[in-house]
Amino acid sequence: MTLLRNPKQRKLLFSAGLSWMFDAMDVGMISFVVAALAKDWNLGPEQIGILTSINSVGMAVGAAAAGILADRFGRKPVLLWTLLIFSAASGLSAFATGFAILCVLRFIAGFGLGGELPVASTLVSESMPAQERGRAVVLLESFWAVGWIASALIAFFIIPDYGWRIAFGIGAVPALYALYLRRAIDDSPKFAEIKKAPVSLKKRIATVWSPEYRRSTIMLWILWFTVVFSYYGMFLWLPTVMVLKGFSLVKSFEYVLIMTLAQLPGYFTAAYFIEKFGRKFVLVIYMLFTAVSAAWFGNATTEGMLMAAGICLSFFNLGAWGGMYAYTPELYPTAIRSTGAGLATSFGRIGGIIAPLLVGVLVGKSMAIGSIFMLFFVTIIIGALAVLILGKETKGTELL
Repeated sequence: MTLLRNPKQRKLLFSAGLSWMFDAMDVGMISFVVAALAKDWNLGPEQIGILTSINSVGMAVGAAAAGILADRFGRKPVLLWTLLIFSAASGLSAFATGFAILCVLRFIAGFGLGGELPVASTLVSESMPAQERGRAVVLLESFWAVGWIASALIAFFIIPDYGWRIAFGIGAVPALYALYLRRAIDDSPKFAEIKKAPVSLKKRIATVWSPEYRRSTIMLWILWFTVVFSYYGMFLWLPTVMVLKGFSLVKSFEYVLIMTLAQLPGYFTAAYFIEKFGRKFVLVIYMLFTAVSAAWFGNATTEGMLMAAGICLSFFNLGAWGGMYAYTPELYPTAIRSTGAGLATSFGRIGGIIAPLLVGVLVGKSMAIGSIFMLFFVTIIIGALAVLILGKETKGTELL
């Protein structure tokens, strides 16, 4: 796998990647914090579902808003503002005195988180040469695994001894990083080309749904919904599911940390294959194996099977995420790219709202974990079929 030869492009990838890592650290922290909060505040499954879903409500609103604003004001300023919003709200979450206040703060944090991701991937995609673009965006996504590993380490070493408030307090660190980013990165050269003649919001949305792009838009909305629905349904509940399967809180954190480590090779293999075999290949293959891993994890009966299935689930699911982020910006021209990507991401986040709530309801009704994970199996298969049937290959093509 060749690295980017241009030092400026490498710097952009690493700088945007660190902001991505902080995003992931915050989202990952929620999955560990709710397991601790359930004991601290005596939260039921439905309340856990609400807390994890409210983050996704904010992400849905943030993705649409930031995508629209980034096509009007630029990728860089919107990236910086979203980073500041989520880090401030995350830090303030450490001082939450009740469930309702925490939910409000997690909505605001979600707004910033959801806005940053599609804008960062668009910025990197537009700044890379065609032959390395897909790989660069998947490598950008690989910083998500680093963030999750960081959140798992914080959960394992800090939450049991020092409590969940300290974990949230660490989430305020990215605010300082935003000051560095302000000087370290430039806006997209592609955006500079269209900056003098901005397209109206009404026209941008109309173009996203025009006959030329409608097929791609439908495919992307199905893809984003199914991937986000399955990911947030499975991964935000992972520590809690481990506890339900009979492991202690500390032991469940330890196992989830091991499973999370498998995300990195998932990203790196996807980064290799995406320029060798194409976007559709990576998405379809990795999603099919994610579906199989979900069914296996839900029905695992031994400790060894649970670990093996969880590792496979992390490997293939996060590889598919990398492919999805690389593929999405490539399907639209520069004038509407961020709007199209933001709207697709926003629609996908609806899946992230529904899934944790649904799992909470189903767990509350004592439905078997195996049956719940079969629901994710079916969902992921639908997403893979949408890419296979409706998707077009963009490997090696120049962005319009």
